[in-house]
Amino acid sequence: MSSVVRGRRLVAKSATQAQDAYLERSQRNDKVATGVLTLIVGLVMVIVVSMVLFILSQGIETLFKPGFLTEASRANGTQGGVAYQLFDSFYLLILTLVISLPISLGGAVFLVEYAPDGPITSIASTAIETLSSLPSIVVGMFGFLVFSVNFGWKYSILSGAVALTMFNIPILVRVIQQALEDVPASQRDACLAMGLTRWETTVHVLIPVAMPAIVTGVVLSAGRVFGEAAALLFTSGMSSPVRLNFFTLNFASPTCAWNVFRPAESLAVHIYKIYGEGSPEAQTIVWGTAALLMICVLLFNVAARIVGKALARRMTAE
Repeated sequence: MSSVVRGRRLVAKSATQAQDAYLERSQRNDKVATGVLTLIVGLVMVIVVSMVLFILSQGIETLFKPGFLTEASRANGTQGGVAYQLFDSFYLLILTLVISLPISLGGAVFLVEYAPDGPITSIASTAIETLSSLPSIVVGMFGFLVFSVNFGWKYSILSGAVALTMFNIPILVRVIQQALEDVPASQRDACLAMGLTRWETTVHVLIPVAMPAIVTGVVLSAGRVFGEAAALLFTSGMSSPVRLNFFTLNFASPTCAWNVFRPAESLAVHIYKIYGEGSPEAQTIVWGTAALLMICVLLFNVAARIVGKALARRMTAE
């Protein structure tokens, strides 16, 4: 009996030692993995912060120069400010969202709630992924040939907004689709069990619950659209009218700020256009415009987090 007991004790001791060794290896591997991931995150943060600080250091003086945000550009963009370019950037963004958001919302609702599992859903998903992977320069060339040439819109705000819509739709569809899929299935089942139709369930329950994620995705996509340049080179052009009139509603006038058929120049396109000038004045304007563009994009990202969290607290009553 004593030998049997000693044998069992040895087996138990060996098992304990093996378990301790396994835990020690797991903890060691966990520390190594945590260290590597922390190093990667730290490296990314250093790169981003360095880039932001460098751009700000180069352009912050110009950015706060009197008249830079309120005056029109002069001398082919090498003098004056970027008031018209800033307005055109936001105008293009608003038109793009007005066009793309309803289409994206409808497409996402169809794919999540109505599309049957089969070739239709597969083809639609493949088309969305393909469209999202197209280079923006290709989208710009397509927009130029179709909207500017065949439709006769020439270089215009409308051509640029529709071109931007083409690669903003896949982003929004994916964001809204994921937000709707994250809604618990129990809420859908409860609504249907109470006699609500699928449409009533979607409009009154699913979309409100998914709204925080949807708003966050819309604001983040707006930041990407705001900084786009390649697609706009071929569609909206690289010039703005010498003088814009914000107080007229004569949409046929080339100087009407609200005329969607006039050419426009966004901040990103403005940087591209005057970067090759080479003069010290042009480089000063470039860095100031780059700092302004970067700050706007950062504000979009911050706003997305703030609005998303505020809506989430409101929806969950926390």
